[in-house]
Amino acid sequence: MRHAILAALLAASSAMAHAQAPKGEGRFDCSRAKDPKACEARRDKLLAAHERAEKACAGRQGAEHSECIAHEICTEANNPKACEERMSQMRDKAKSVRAACEGRQGTARTDCVVKERCAEAKDAARCEAEVRSGMARREKIREACKDKRGEELKACLRENRG
Repeated sequence: MRHAILAALLAASSAMAHAQAPKGEGRFDCSRAKDPKACEARRDKLLAAHERAEKACAGRQGAEHSECIAHEICTEANNPKACEERMSQMRDKAKSVRAACEGRQGTARTDCVVKERCAEAKDAARCEAEVRSGMARREKIREACKDKRGEELKACLRENRG
């Protein structure tokens, strides 16, 4: 959940930061942005805020951890109240997608998630490509780390994400 929040924040913070970056350049590629330097600065600022939030929320788990991360990140935003509102909307959207696709598995679930997440998108084709890409990336990471637990799992997830 917390990683979904980070991904959503990164996506919301810069409309140009959606493209997949080559390995080693981080998760988002700012080379196609109108102002790559500004995009990189926003991305780096957000990643630093997330690292500080992780430290502040260490020891918490589940929903409490996710809400703590969201709160910590939003305290550093230009408009914390608007940030909290966006976070709330993202959580609500995730819940509605889960509810709409409950009980489905495999490609039926994937298709349902893509349809639900992109239902209100301005550019549905781009949205669908991004959602499918993210889902494939997460599945690849899950497969790489499936036999790990505890700190070993955390290290594997970090290694495979970035």
